[in-house]
Amino acid sequence: MSGVKTLTVSEDEGEQRLDKWFKRRFPQLTQGHVEKMCRTGQIRVDGARAKAADRIAPGQTIRVPPLPDTEAPSRSPESRISAADTKLIQNAVLWKDEHIIILNKPAGLPSQGGSGQGERHVDGLAEALKFGYKDKPKLVHRLDKDTSGLLMLARTDRVARALSEALRHRNTRKIYWALVAGVPHPRQGSIKYGLMKAPGGGRGEGEKMLCIHPAKMSDFPDAKRAHTDFFTLWFLGTRMSWMALEPVTGRTHQLRAHLAELGHPIIGDGKYGSTAQENMGDGWGAQAGGEMSKKMHLHARSLSVQHPITKEMMTFTAPLPEHMARTWKLLDWNEKDVPADPFESLR
Repeated sequence: MSGVKTLTVSEDEGEQRLDKWFKRRFPQLTQGHVEKMCRTGQIRVDGARAKAADRIAPGQTIRVPPLPDTEAPSRSPESRISAADTKLIQNAVLWKDEHIIILNKPAGLPSQGGSGQGERHVDGLAEALKFGYKDKPKLVHRLDKDTSGLLMLARTDRVARALSEALRHRNTRKIYWALVAGVPHPRQGSIKYGLMKAPGGGRGEGEKMLCIHPAKMSDFPDAKRAHTDFFTLWFLGTRMSWMALEPVTGRTHQLRAHLAELGHPIIGDGKYGSTAQENMGDGWGAQAGGEMSKKMHLHARSLSVQHPITKEMMTFTAPLPEHMARTWKLLDWNEKDVPADPFESLR
């Protein structure tokens, strides 16, 4: 048995559940063991009792009680990944060097584990992305489970810290494509509603965010400022629009909540765009009928970032996922017919 330790959550570990943090740091622990130590107060976060499902953040201190010295299973983490999943995650690699890996994340695959997410997620499958390195690459940002597109991983702790700093200081640019209900008026602009967790909601993917009018932010101390720029690239009558979105801030569910508040929820978004969701078109919400309504039409299309080592500015582009490509074909829309960066002239 080891003695009591106090460990600090590092920047590259990001925000995650307490139990996930423990099991990554100490693979010999079971879920039941972590939950028992939380119930009995042996595990503390910043000196306070905590639950296994609580989310922790970089900089917090965690009291680690004496742990069993039982060795982790001899089976290597990557050997627990099926051949099909290994192929899936390796085929998602768009670009890599000795410092960074860029993925085109498939829709339906969570970025990290969490409440209701199970064990199959990018962070877990990253064991198959070592490509000769001792440690798996680390996520430096996340996408919602049903959002496809560009996801950046760092291959070393040093690079993870540098990329996290770049994201925190907004030295990166992300442009998303979305198919939304109705046609926004005006066709381009900014959404600056604050965001806060809805009362009684879940955590991570399960939580829902509420929009707070900028003038009322002082009435809601838990609300965080959020800013999304939008540009309508194409539209079909008054029925639906192809939009480019640039999140200036990076809040949970920001694009989905902002577009729903604008009255134009993303097609296929059951959380923010049910049939009861009205919009400035004809009030049919995010339900477009048929296959179109079954999957969310939100895609992280482009990512611009300064390489943390070479300092070169790099821009990556991810092709549309299959379900969005089928929709674009159905609507006779072509990716080549719109500007890669419609916000460039606004800068």
